[in-house]
Amino acid sequence: MRVIPAIDVKDGRCVRLRQGDMAAETVYADDVTEVARQWEQSGASLIHVVDLNGAVDGEPKNLPQIQSILRSVNASIQVGGGIRSLGTVRQYLNAGVSRVVLGTAALTDRTFLEEACREFPKRILLGLDARDGRVAVKGWTSVSEVRAIDLLKELSGCAIGAVIYTDIARDGMLSGPNLVALKGIVDCSPFPVIASGGITSLEDLRAVQSLGPHIEGAIIGKALYDGKLDYPTALAAIGAHATEAHHAH
Repeated sequence: MRVIPAIDVKDGRCVRLRQGDMAAETVYADDVTEVARQWEQSGASLIHVVDLNGAVDGEPKNLPQIQSILRSVNASIQVGGGIRSLGTVRQYLNAGVSRVVLGTAALTDRTFLEEACREFPKRILLGLDARDGRVAVKGWTSVSEVRAIDLLKELSGCAIGAVIYTDIARDGMLSGPNLVALKGIVDCSPFPVIASGGITSLEDLRAVQSLGPHIEGAIIGKALYDGKLDYPTALAAIGAHATEAHHAH
């Protein structure tokens, strides 16, 4: 399982929001490229970047910062936030981003999602944000009537690389992941699953990892920036844990 640090970019700076609220932000750094370099130096092979302004405005707003990250690190970069057109998908992937995350668009424009998966198989990630099992859209400002599990069944024919599952109620609250909801998604998902939201401790990471080989990774944001989790320690714990489990079989 990969432990994936998140860099949330708003107005060119690295921030964290509480439960997706654009007004409830904490600024951690003015230079996002330096933040990416630090995560790579700490051992990250994949970094999750979110264009928060893009998520609200529906088009890329922090492209220069993301291009700067791509030039400065060797780690793979996946990007989400406001990707609503094939042109934007191409723009990011051609710039060197390894995978892009489609969220709202997957619900509101199924054709777009299918076309993106056809053109870039396995390089499209589905950002599935849910509250009480229902899918949330538009930067979490509204919750649809669609059940997350039903949506995954409908999309089983698409060449989606992985599903990033975020439980909104837990995100940025440092309260631990919603393991019950996550397990429900893992058990029914035709795609690998990346857990996101509320992961705060080594225990949380191990609990997520224990959901099985279908869990590709865990995205961690606030807990790393607040110092609740030390990244190299987390990597070592997951690596050691995996090795022990391997010997046990």
